[in-house]
Amino acid sequence: MEDAKRRYAHYGLSRILPFDRVLVGCESTRPGAFGGFHHPDQGYRHLQMVAVITMHGPMERRTPERPALALLDLLRAYSHDCLHYGSRRRYVEVAGLPVRTQYGINYRRATGQQYSVADGHGSRHTRNLGVVMEGACDREARSITRRAAEHFGITGPVDVLGALAFRDMTGTLTEQDSQRVVDVSESAERAQYAAALRNYEIGVNRRYLNFLGEFAPGEECECHTRLLAAVISGDTTALGAWLDDRHGPGTFAGLFRTPGYFGPGLTA
Repeated sequence: MEDAKRRYAHYGLSRILPFDRVLVGCESTRPGAFGGFHHPDQGYRHLQMVAVITMHGPMERRTPERPALALLDLLRAYSHDCLHYGSRRRYVEVAGLPVRTQYGINYRRATGQQYSVADGHGSRHTRNLGVVMEGACDREARSITRRAAEHFGITGPVDVLGALAFRDMTGTLTEQDSQRVVDVSESAERAQYAAALRNYEIGVNRRYLNFLGEFAPGEECECHTRLLAAVISGDTTALGAWLDDRHGPGTFAGLFRTPGYFGPGLTA
């Protein structure tokens, strides 16, 4: 976590997610429950400012089946949610309820219009700011996890799902991994986890990787750094200028803003 603190301070995040805002579930009464980063009920709750995390592996007992793997998964999830916690947010009151109009560098009008639209099904590329920011957060979290695994000499298990999960946690999944269907027919929950892992890799991390390759070829790390700094500050000025220098004026809005963003739109 010292590594994470130093890196995040470089992006402008002076305070990481406090431990008392992190809930870790290690047991479930549901038969065959399988936890981890891709558990369907896991994630950061922005309004409550709470991270909900599950222990990786079978959740029928408090002790993890594979302690080293569970710790790496916990580090990845916590590092990831630290960036969600630290991302700039803005809320307005609509009909007595708080409505988030800014998250990082993504925007939504109080009337409901999203700044960018969802990517098409099966697209290898992204023009959606939610995907870009999620990919940036996970790229950073997996890099921190990979360094920890290397430092402590933790290697991946030999079974198919364990090896796949290890490569997912450490950001070392291959193109073949993301296309592969894992046969875990003996457990519906494990099969669901493997499918969620694959879908996240294809729908978020691969799309973010392709985005960096498209708009910052040879400068992927520089673009990633500037993007995360913008997510923390909520200010796209420096990032926009950097993109404009390479692709012409108005690149950020041209890439992401949907034509209907300033239209009459929906009711919030």
